[in-house]
Amino acid sequence: MFLATLKGIGKQLLRVKVVDCNAEDSRLSRCLNTFDLVALGVGSTLGAGVYILAGAVARDSSGPAIVLSFLIAAFASVLAGLCYAEFGARVPKTGSAYLYSYVTVGELWAFITGWNLILSYVIGTSSVARAWSATFDELIGGHIELFCRRYMSMNAPGVLAEYPDIFAVFIIISLTGLLVFGVKESAWVNKVFTCINVLVLLFMIISGLVKGNLKNWNLKPEEMLNATSNSSLNISDFTPSKESIGEGGFMPFGITGVLSGAATCFYAFIGFDCIATTGEEVKNPQRAIPIGIVASLLICLVAYFGVSAALTLMMPYYLLDKNSPLPAAFKHVGWEEATYAVAVGSLCALSTSLLGSMFPMPRVIWAMAEDGLLFKCLAKISPRTKTPLTATVTSGVVAAVMAFLFDLKDLVDLMSIGTLLAYSLVAACVLVLRYQPEQPSVAYEMANTQDETELAETGNEGDVNILPQPDNRFTIRTLLFPSNTEPSPLSGLLVNICTSVIGVLVCVFSVVAVQGRLAVWSVTVLCIVVAACLVATFIVWRQPQSKTKLAFKVPLLPFVPIISMFINIYLMMQLDKGTWMRFAIWMAFGFIIYFGYGIRNSTEAALSRSDTPACTIKGEPMAKEREAFLHHEQTSTGDNEEDS
Repeated sequence: MFLATLKGIGKQLLRVKVVDCNAEDSRLSRCLNTFDLVALGVGSTLGAGVYILAGAVARDSSGPAIVLSFLIAAFASVLAGLCYAEFGARVPKTGSAYLYSYVTVGELWAFITGWNLILSYVIGTSSVARAWSATFDELIGGHIELFCRRYMSMNAPGVLAEYPDIFAVFIIISLTGLLVFGVKESAWVNKVFTCINVLVLLFMIISGLVKGNLKNWNLKPEEMLNATSNSSLNISDFTPSKESIGEGGFMPFGITGVLSGAATCFYAFIGFDCIATTGEEVKNPQRAIPIGIVASLLICLVAYFGVSAALTLMMPYYLLDKNSPLPAAFKHVGWEEATYAVAVGSLCALSTSLLGSMFPMPRVIWAMAEDGLLFKCLAKISPRTKTPLTATVTSGVVAAVMAFLFDLKDLVDLMSIGTLLAYSLVAACVLVLRYQPEQPSVAYEMANTQDETELAETGNEGDVNILPQPDNRFTIRTLLFPSNTEPSPLSGLLVNICTSVIGVLVCVFSVVAVQGRLAVWSVTVLCIVVAACLVATFIVWRQPQSKTKLAFKVPLLPFVPIISMFINIYLMMQLDKGTWMRFAIWMAFGFIIYFGYGIRNSTEAALSRSDTPACTIKGEPMAKEREAFLHHEQTSTGDNEEDS
């Protein structure tokens, strides 16, 4: 009895999403194009960090080799971007990592992912709004801060901010109104600010390369110490020592400094995932979403690489200002007027970054409410603008309250947990789905590429799966040398198990590497874990992949998703205990909502309680969306046979 109850609960927690075949193509407005998505991704990713991050990392971690740090960070980000791009090609639906988890690994993991994405977007919106307010206030002489401190001071240190940020609230409310007004109008504003930001960065890169000096990439410690002691310029309040300037040259802090800088620079590429939330608002999403994700990451790489190179060429890395490196660098070369361009660019970057945080938040909330995991009142769509009205207003109000009352500095790391968890689950989902067998009974035509010729060619291949597989028994031979050319239920199960094992091993590796470092016991455990991971990866690699045609597929499976999982989980484990405690509190609050409301009111729960299927096609019950991902050529095959 107990085991049966436990099994029933497990089925509830791991049930996957079902697609409604009778629903309209999209309840939202399909009006975005590829350029809109690229601008959204670039604007969200290429935020104010490009004006600050390069100086701090170059001075303390990497030196001129910060260009290599950005290359490594971009490589790690592209791995996650490729996984998102494949899912964007698989299904044009709103939900991003939440939807992908729901389809593949079940309802509980989907709720955890969506709940943490909401937290990430709320904190991101609030913190960027306060940064925008502080930047603007600095430009006008700090009058807003002086007024608020004098008349609205709050005496609650450690709990509330020193003073309420009214201007940040005004900014959030304004952008909330813009998002409610329409997605096309929001995208147009985002494109304007993004283009201005890119032009300013281009000016800075060209100026830096013109005024730069290659000697700053080959400095010697003796020269730096002598130059500082003999200099009368008050460029920085930093007095260098032998330890702080490293060994000099291009890599003053060695390869360790480059990798440490790359870990910090990785967070500069977070933001492209907002593109994946536009699945129901973009024209031809199967093509536009992969292009938008990859193109935005490449543009951001060029921008970060160029700015960091120009910065370290204009000014010796040990003299860079942590808070405002670009104005200090232009002042160093005698171009003080360029600081106005930096101010304009930073405000535009903050504006696009703020819009990039606010845009996906209501769409994730709407998707979860539509599925019944959050309150149904949040799923209301505006009949005029076709935007998620209630979710947009609610998310805007919550973010405004957060920005008004809290400083948020201690909560910013919580953004990382939500984003990195989403990246890890999407990578695992790609790995699982690519090795699953086709479902011959499915009569659901998945949204796919528009190339009918390819669909017709693959249709005949799908029919072969109806025949019995030559060998579907578990042996060492089928484990390492499967005879099937198409995925079978056994090979799909093996990949599921191996992916779960790899996920657990990567978590163990990350915890031991962070806590044990280079201790003897730690190195021994790490070697064992790496060996086990390699064995599991080899088993996955030997299994046959699905030959389903998609507009985009992740290359080099299974290595790309596994490396992406490792990088993301390792970065998560580097966060401090306080961040994990706050994460646990947030998750406890989320589980109260899920187990108190979502698990009973979800759409899948209603379907499971129903005796009759929600809809049928050709007399067959509606297939699960996961199966629809894997098999989409049945309709085109039938049409091909009729034509012949």
